[in-house]
Amino acid sequence: MMIIVGLVGRIGAGKSTVARALADLGAEVIDADRIAHDLLGESEVVAEIVARFGAGVCDAAGRVRRPLLAEQVFGPTPIHDAALADLEAIVHPRVRRRIDERLAAIAAAGPAGERALVVLDVPLLMQAGWDRRCDRLIRVECDEAERGRRVDLRGWPELQRQARERAWERGYRPPPPEKTLVVDASADPAYTRLQAGQVSDFLRSAAAVRRSP
Repeated sequence: MMIIVGLVGRIGAGKSTVARALADLGAEVIDADRIAHDLLGESEVVAEIVARFGAGVCDAAGRVRRPLLAEQVFGPTPIHDAALADLEAIVHPRVRRRIDERLAAIAAAGPAGERALVVLDVPLLMQAGWDRRCDRLIRVECDEAERGRRVDLRGWPELQRQARERAWERGYRPPPPEKTLVVDASADPAYTRLQAGQVSDFLRSAAAVRRSP
């Protein structure tokens, strides 16, 4: 039986590091940010974004310039909030369909699909309700000073950074303890990978027990 695991954690906590470690151990990782990035290259999506935000968010070749789009949707005013909601209305339903299609394809892969460990790397997993699709959740924790240092390295303007943090906090629900495992990604990546390996072993062992007659 396929096991779906969702990653939960703040910006900069280390979810991508955990996802890569699990992928190296054979998990199928579905990266919602990568899906959204790919969607911004599709003509239908670009047309809707231009209709809402103007041609100035695209370069001369018609490609969406993500930093300029981010300036319009991440900020301190209600106008920014409305713009973010409009962008999400364009992108999020398509991301959801892509994820559903990937999950269906994995489940249809016969015995390999039945044995699959699938990781959902979705930035707002709890807020968007993806936890309801997950058998287990991994809460990625990080020392706040270290997390702040990592976010600093992304180079976002301060108002945009604050808006991204607020977007994460809006609608967040703590994951239920009974289905949640914890990985501390504060320290050396090797230690994070070690913990990810332990989590992977535990999940696969639990899946084997569930499949036993």
